[in-house]
Amino acid sequence: MRTTSHFGLAAVLAAALGLAACGRTGGEVAEAQGPAAPAICLERAAVPTRDAPTAGMVWVSGGAYVMGAAPQRPEEGPPRTVRVDGFWIAAAEVTNAEFERFVEATGYVTLAERPLDPAAYLGLPPEALVPASLVFVPPKAGEPARGPSDWWRVVPGADWRHPGGPGSSIAGRERQPVVHIAFDDALAYARWLGHDLPTEAEWEYAARGGLEGAKFVWGDQTGFEGGKPRANTWQGAFPVADTGADGYPARPAPVGCYPPNGYGLYDMAGNVWEWTKDWFRPGLGDTAGDNPAGPPRIAAYDPADPSAPKHVVKGGSFLCSEDFCWRYRPAARTAGPADGGASHVGFRTVFRGPGPEAG
Repeated sequence: MRTTSHFGLAAVLAAALGLAACGRTGGEVAEAQGPAAPAICLERAAVPTRDAPTAGMVWVSGGAYVMGAAPQRPEEGPPRTVRVDGFWIAAAEVTNAEFERFVEATGYVTLAERPLDPAAYLGLPPEALVPASLVFVPPKAGEPARGPSDWWRVVPGADWRHPGGPGSSIAGRERQPVVHIAFDDALAYARWLGHDLPTEAEWEYAARGGLEGAKFVWGDQTGFEGGKPRANTWQGAFPVADTGADGYPARPAPVGCYPPNGYGLYDMAGNVWEWTKDWFRPGLGDTAGDNPAGPPRIAAYDPADPSAPKHVVKGGSFLCSEDFCWRYRPAARTAGPADGGASHVGFRTVFRGPGPEAG
């Protein structure tokens, strides 16, 4: 099913328990109200096109760095010294408006908008084969919050145009990152631009922003800086109550609402998870040397859900909290299935053309 080990194990359970047809799935999930959002968000002057592939992108000079960390979680280490060549990377996550231009130009249909192939999903009842995706639904007071199946729902009709389900839309959310994007969807968009998805090594190098060994993309300090949020994450007791002290309680923020890292890249921590090209295995044992690209597909393995190979996703999301996920650190990583997306999964692209000095 369209699942992941970290944010999609719930979908496996939900489908098995028949939750795809029950629960709060009839419309958009109500958004919590909280403090005012940050007053200044990024106004993108340019976005990449096929004729201008580096517009809105940042050149990251190549170099060596220590990838990973002494693991906070077992899949994050041990650290490895790697080297990457220079590359262009989008300054911000792909937005709804940008993805809409791609769909209008190509007629592309995302995986969440397609029914499941019954031959590939033996044993699922017909009602579970309809187009659907995962939506975060915070438990109400008194409801159980024992594990992911208690706060994720498989919602028929949820997709990038309808991020909360059939009753929702992206009207007024054009500058939010596009979500409910599967790996194949992200790769199709990237190739339409002549771009690619970053390798895990490229993504982490860019996310660190030149801060070698720092715990976060902004340094080693936790919390806010001068009372101002550094990223869109979860504040409070997950999954019950997000205080919204960062301005966006339990939902994505428009891209670029928080300070960029040292390379001028926005939202490399929090907001939405981002796809990389690498296949997932726990730990970095297969990662070393120049321009590593992770293990081969045949070696991909997620012990939490070994049913299918998965890709590495990075950066954490608006659902990551210090007491539950804490994966908005550059070394953090988790597994995402090639055929799945969710309401907190997006992406950004890279371009491996010549650097600015060549122009």
